[in-house]
Formats: sequence, structure tokens, C-alpha cells
Amino acid sequence: MEESLKESLWNQFGASIDMLENAIEFCPVDHWDTGNKFWYNAFHCLFFLDYYLTMEPANFSPPAPFKLSEFEDVLPSRVYTKMELMGYLQSCREKCHYLIAGITEGKLNERWINVSQTMNYSVLEILLYNMRHVQHHAAQLNLLLRQSMSDAPHWVSRAKDDL
Repeated sequence: MEESLKESLWNQFGASIDMLENAIEFCPVDHWDTGNKFWYNAFHCLFFLDYYLTMEPANFSPPAPFKLSEFEDVLPSRVYTKMELMGYLQSCREKCHYLIAGITEGKLNERWINVSQTMNYSVLEILLYNMRHVQHHAAQLNLLLRQSMSDAPHWVSRAKDDL
């Protein structure tokens, strides 16, 4: 597989994850669990980032202390801390980096099908879908920060590390 394609995919996907990380890190404690549920929006994004990076979605299980609450459309039973979510983010970042670094043209064309079969995408498409989802929520979190603090982290143009 063309290395430049993998590098470009990582540079942009990694940048989306970096923007999410910056928003979570930037959020002050007194804004973490307010009416806008900053922590929950960050958790939701990380949960699905992890899920969509799981090449066999039927085998998905988030790491402790996280549960499958997102599949049940219920809020988690408690507020997750910034430290917990930053740890989850690092785990997802590594999972994404490893997946993209080792991807082959054959793997990109394999199918990613969720359990209910409502999503049936090539691996390339689920990666792009996932990147868009992360960027969408990073933008939402930045908007929440701007609305509550009149400040937010800057745009990230490329991943902070190489593939």
C-alpha cells in the first residue's frame, strides 16, 4: 500500500484526535459537569472512536471503568473524570495509530459491519466516518468552551507525531 496514503490518513485522523485531546485538556474543572455535560460529550466521542476502530465490532468492549451504556442510550452511572477520559483518549490514539500503520490495501477493502448490520462500510470508509465523528465532537466541545469561557484551543492541522 502506498505509504503516502497511510501517512496522510494518520496526519488528519491524528489531528482530529489531537483537537479532541486539546479540548478535553483545556476544559476547567468548573465546566466539566455543568448543564452542557462537557464530560459526557467527550466520553461519547471516545466510546465511538474506540468502537469504530474495532475491526470486529461484535467483540467490542470498552476498557474499565467504562461500560456499554452508549449502546443502551443511557448516561453512564457516574461522571467520568478528566484523567479517566484522557487515559481513554491515549488508548484510542494508540489503537488508531497502530491500525493505520499496519493497514494494507486488502484490509482497506474489507467490510466493517456492526452487529445490527445497519452499518456496512469498507474499512477505509469507517475510518473516514470515524474521523468525521471525532472532528464533529471536537468542534462541539470547542464551541461549548467558547460559549462558556470565550476561549478554546487552536486548530490542529496535522497529527503531533509521525506515523
